[in-house]
Amino acid sequence: MSANFRVSMLSLPLLLTLGLAGCSEGGAEVAKEPTLRPVKVIEVSAPSSNRELKYSGTVKARSEAAAGFRVAGKIIERLVDIGDRVVPGDVLARLDVTDYQLQMRSAEASLAAAERQLETAEFALKRADALYRQQVTTKAQLEQAQLTYNQALATRDSQRSSLEQARNQVGYGELKADKTGIVTAISADAGQVVAAGSPVVTVAADGEKEVLMAVPENEIFAFAPGKEVDVGFWSKDGLASKGVVREVAGSADATSRTFAVRISLPDNPQILLGMTARVTALAPSGKDFFELPLSALTQDAAKQPTVWTVDRTDATVHARPVTVDTFSDTGVQVSAGLRSGDLVVVAGTQFMAEDMKVRLADKDLSRAAAAEPGRVTPDSATR
Repeated sequence: MSANFRVSMLSLPLLLTLGLAGCSEGGAEVAKEPTLRPVKVIEVSAPSSNRELKYSGTVKARSEAAAGFRVAGKIIERLVDIGDRVVPGDVLARLDVTDYQLQMRSAEASLAAAERQLETAEFALKRADALYRQQVTTKAQLEQAQLTYNQALATRDSQRSSLEQARNQVGYGELKADKTGIVTAISADAGQVVAAGSPVVTVAADGEKEVLMAVPENEIFAFAPGKEVDVGFWSKDGLASKGVVREVAGSADATSRTFAVRISLPDNPQILLGMTARVTALAPSGKDFFELPLSALTQDAAKQPTVWTVDRTDATVHARPVTVDTFSDTGVQVSAGLRSGDLVVVAGTQFMAEDMKVRLADKDLSRAAAAEPGRVTPDSATR
């Protein structure tokens, strides 16, 4: 036997061993199961027959008025700023009252002249009366003296009223607060000439606060006086209270075509004027809704709204067409296509395909098993 033949015989077992090992590894690769795609699901809860309406509004004082001068003039001084607290009698602003002071002095002079005329007429009346008693003068002269006295008396009273009016106009040169509250707006400043009644300072009276919001006409009938709503505030998480609809406008705004709705708030020092409020109210919809996260919604080839549901038996996914009624801050409201208890994929929808097996998270498996014992288990979901 040659040396080459002996080497070949010795190498044959080694080659056979390597070949068998290679076959074993290939067989293992063929038998290896594909990796299941993990998904996150939620269980569809019972439908709700109420729609959730959410609006934003502004906290205002129930009583708020823009104060202005009762006479025209030039503002020479403004004594308050926005946020200042005022009490009745506090001076908010002043006008230049020089012209009104001159009118007052003229009225004083006119009154003094009228009083002198009245004294003269009274003396003439007494003299005419004495002469008539002595039958020295006629009754006609007495009556004329009486008429002159009456006219002088009326003139005196008229001049007295003119003086009171002139004094009032001087006093109106000071704009004073008539209620306790907070200055919320300044509409005019020193140096500006304003007409009588023009807004200068707006004061919000202390007391009840309310939320003012605008509601479109298609939802205005969901609000009525006495309806209770939930009110939250953007500026502080956890600050919330119950509100009651106090007033609904009888007509829509000509520009925005919305209705003003005022909601009374309970007394709370943490609720400040001007804060932005979130108002949440429930309204009957006439049909049932399922609430889903927006991430659960996708589209099929025909651009129709679709969700992916998980079969509890074999952990496979299936496309389910749905009818979307409306969108909300928390997701989407579906009115048709789902049933209570369905498992809906809310994460990973872009990788889904019909009848694809998926792997649920442990907490989702536990929830599904609790809903239907023996149907979906970790072993069945990963086989």
